[in-house]
Amino acid sequence: MARNEQEIEQEIQDKGLNAPRLTPSMINATIVSEQYHIFPNTTMTVCALTLQNGFIVIGESAAASPENFNAEIGRKIARDNARNKIWALEGYALRNKLAAV
Repeated sequence: MARNEQEIEQEIQDKGLNAPRLTPSMINATIVSEQYHIFPNTTMTVCALTLQNGFIVIGESAAASPENFNAEIGRKIARDNARNKIWALEGYALRNKLAAV
């Protein structure tokens, strides 16, 4: 079973790993707005997260069986997929900062 971000964050803190890094709250702070679209007659849900600098990150979800489609679950999965992309982008930005030092 996958561990959630809070459990991982707690373990990092417990181990005293305090070098420059990203945290879940830092990732959340980059998001200024979110929009969702469900394509008509499909199970395809898209989430667009707008970041502080205006960049937009997209996440998507789709149910394999239309009978299993639930709009609320689709939005949650699409948002999680978009938010996960922010980790990579912010990690890259942090690494660039650290490399310049």
